[in-house]
Amino acid sequence: MNIEIHSLVLQPLGTNSYLIGDRAAGQAILIDPGGDLTAEFAELRPPRILQLAENLALRIELILATHAHWDHVLSSDLIRKETGAPFQAHQLSEPWLQEQPESASRMFGAGLRFPAAAAVDRWLTDGPEEITLGSIQLETRYTPGHAADHLSFVLHSERAVFSGDSLFAGGIGRWDLPGGDQPQLLASIQNQLLTLPDDYRVYPGHGEATSIGHERRSNPFLR
Repeated sequence: MNIEIHSLVLQPLGTNSYLIGDRAAGQAILIDPGGDLTAEFAELRPPRILQLAENLALRIELILATHAHWDHVLSSDLIRKETGAPFQAHQLSEPWLQEQPESASRMFGAGLRFPAAAAVDRWLTDGPEEITLGSIQLETRYTPGHAADHLSFVLHSERAVFSGDSLFAGGIGRWDLPGGDQPQLLASIQNQLLTLPDDYRVYPGHGEATSIGHERRSNPFLR
């Protein structure tokens, strides 16, 4: 297969956005269309994701959100309109998407204006579901605990999982935000992620990539 995984770290919260590309077909899935804000956090810049896709000769044909916290969907509307790609998120994401401008403004000050999130073309369920674009096949796994609407996406062909804000290198997601639940988060990781083989690469929503085996052995929250 010609499946490639590319990532960008987007500000202001260092959110990882991922492009999964099928080089032969020129198609790509975008996971977590985060924002690219100016240093003053005053405006949303044209996302570097679009430039990366263009440089790689990939067409973004599907946009997915691991969850609807604003830093993971800040560019969703802009990218959806620019590419025409449908946007998919968990069915519990709706209230978070609706209040994106307000939740972002609360963090950075009421004087700043943030864009609305994209309209959702298809709501995903607890699943598991299979999402297919050409030769790219993703399996959804419902991993709540950081957020009630949280999904992880498994790319079995590349032995990879996109864990969003559930599992990080050496850590786990916050559970002190609205909808967070620590026991639920730990159960999600144990039952949905650690059931994958050790060699599966973990691509988290923030920070460096890791592996299932490394986190199983060394993550202090999972001991």
